[in-house]
Amino acid sequence: MRYHSPVPTYHVENFGCRATQADGAALERQFESRGLEPASASHADLVILNTCTVTSSADQDARAAIRRVQRHNPLAKIIVTGCYAQRAPQEIAALPGVTAVVGNSHKHQLAQMALPLLADSEKAGVGWRIAPSATIDGFDRHAALAAEVDGQRSHPVFLPLTALTENRELRTENRVFVSDIFAHTELLAAPVFESANLAGTRENDRTRPNLKVQDGCDNRCSFCVIPSVRGHSRSLPLPQIIHEINALVAAGYREVVISGINLGRWGRDLLWGERPRPPKLARTSAPQRFEDLIQTILSETTLEKLRISSVEPMDWTNDLIALVASSSRIAKHAHVPLQSGSDAVLRRMHRKYRPWHYREKIEKIRAAMPTAAIGADVMAGFPGETDAEFESTRRLIEDLPFTYLHVFTYSARSGTTAAAMPNQVPVHIARERNRILRDLATAKKLAFMLSFTGSSLAAITLNVVHNKSGEQFTEALTDNYQKLYLRGHLQPNRWITAHIEAVEDGAFVGTLKRPTLKSI
Repeated sequence: MRYHSPVPTYHVENFGCRATQADGAALERQFESRGLEPASASHADLVILNTCTVTSSADQDARAAIRRVQRHNPLAKIIVTGCYAQRAPQEIAALPGVTAVVGNSHKHQLAQMALPLLADSEKAGVGWRIAPSATIDGFDRHAALAAEVDGQRSHPVFLPLTALTENRELRTENRVFVSDIFAHTELLAAPVFESANLAGTRENDRTRPNLKVQDGCDNRCSFCVIPSVRGHSRSLPLPQIIHEINALVAAGYREVVISGINLGRWGRDLLWGERPRPPKLARTSAPQRFEDLIQTILSETTLEKLRISSVEPMDWTNDLIALVASSSRIAKHAHVPLQSGSDAVLRRMHRKYRPWHYREKIEKIRAAMPTAAIGADVMAGFPGETDAEFESTRRLIEDLPFTYLHVFTYSARSGTTAAAMPNQVPVHIARERNRILRDLATAKKLAFMLSFTGSSLAAITLNVVHNKSGEQFTEALTDNYQKLYLRGHLQPNRWITAHIEAVEDGAFVGTLKRPTLKSI
């Protein structure tokens, strides 16, 4: 039975990477600021599917979600947005149940575009109000909605920005809102939290908010569809980042993760202008650097711990390595995408470094931070990858001090250079190479973790409690990015010191280390 709310309701479901999750959090802010209330996908008036398209299976997941929502909530207005919507809008628009398709180019206006959809729903005439700012490029959506309620139109009026900027004939039947992503300058940003705020939990029980500070990518890797659906690299302005982090600190959060599509490129599109540079970094006006961002967060916030997500190898400068290594307020964790250990494959991928460059970066990071977690993305089965080229990758991974790997099997994406390359690797061979690398990663992770048994590590407690053999364990994450189970039920969102007793099923098992009392 469908739940009837006196106000319109929405549900945002995210697929894929942290950047997509951050976009979803920003969409939730849009709807909440306009007076809508969150609900489950089975009961919401508006269901927004925020999609990924990095692989063909990601597209399949989105299509399956559309079918599921239509089956469980046939009255819902389904809006598909995100990277899949940007890449293949007409394909999605043709699927049964889809009400509108909003690409990344229009995502920052999604809530405004979605409101008129409710005019022909069961919410029409119940007296709820649309919040202000529903006018886009001179088109009054309040008037459009009023026309809907008055029965003057049989379908909501939508005006794609492409029609405004290119004078194309307005076509409302498709309800497709996609334009040139490379003309897009908006950056959606809102914190994403480690734990969902489930019924019965307190707001402060959520931990480790993730803040997207950069979007888009100016690289052109031959296998990657992301630049074509995310656009040019663009940065969240430094004052806004500091404002967001200070607000999170004031709310009680102790660790913040910063992320982006190409995080190390943050600031290249920004100038310092009249804003003072951090100490020791004073120069004339110039593009800001990623190191400037990190230093400013340390100097202008009281954040206890900053964690940096994936940064490309060429952006791990000596200055950045030294800064991360020297500050106790930065988590000892480096994720450095590799993709391949073969020079020939890297060249076909259009990657901007060579295997020996990569090796040098990883060895510098390990020398500066002996206890750090070091991870990488690796691709198996890139077109033309020979046995010898794969062996180069396997051997490099074996040699380097990795503590974990994200291993992907190559997936051809239409429109990319790699999709048209000859000698596509058979799927069964690519999957076997994936298995070999995953087994190697598992062994390296275990060896790294066993080296800490009997020692102490800092960790932040999460809002997750497990029961095992009648005993309670609180889940935590160590400073160096290892899962930890602590005996007992501990309060979440607290930095503690743990004594590591053992390694079981890929996680530490430990106890809370009590401070030693000084004798009087």
